[in-house]
Amino acid sequence: MNLPRNDGRRTAWCRSQYSPWMLTTGVVLAVALLAFAAISAEYRTVSLELLAAPAAFLVTGGVKVTVFPHGVTVSSALVPLLRRTFTTDRIAHASARWTRPMDVGGWGYRWKPGLRAVSLREGDALWLELTRGISFVVTIDDAGTAADLINQHLPSSSERRPVGHHPEIPPTNG
Repeated sequence: MNLPRNDGRRTAWCRSQYSPWMLTTGVVLAVALLAFAAISAEYRTVSLELLAAPAAFLVTGGVKVTVFPHGVTVSSALVPLLRRTFTTDRIAHASARWTRPMDVGGWGYRWKPGLRAVSLREGDALWLELTRGISFVVTIDDAGTAADLINQHLPSSSERRPVGHHPEIPPTNG
């Protein structure tokens, strides 16, 4: 979704990316565990508890990235309520680069010190350098366009609020 501004430049950008092998694995595991739970009363509870694994594959197997003038939203394509939103005052810089899953710790949602990522494949990825010193990475096609648009919307350093600053709460001395 690209909405032109009056000057002809884009103000919004949206792309989705899916990992066919992750989605297929999630569906096959879910069906197998449900069938096993239906057949075996002895292992029913364990089978149903193990449904967390295919759910993780399904939730992270597709992602939707939206860039808008006030920030970036990365959400699960299948469960849109699961999302991360980064407002422009939390983003120091955006870039695009070729990224392999092992560069960010593997496939799916990854968490490492100083890095959070949604990695579905090797390829183009959007890298957000956050003001608190953490990088957030998502593999998505046309990441360069997204990065350029984000950087256009970033406030200048003089307009940026300090992290944790809330204008309605007066600062304390000491």
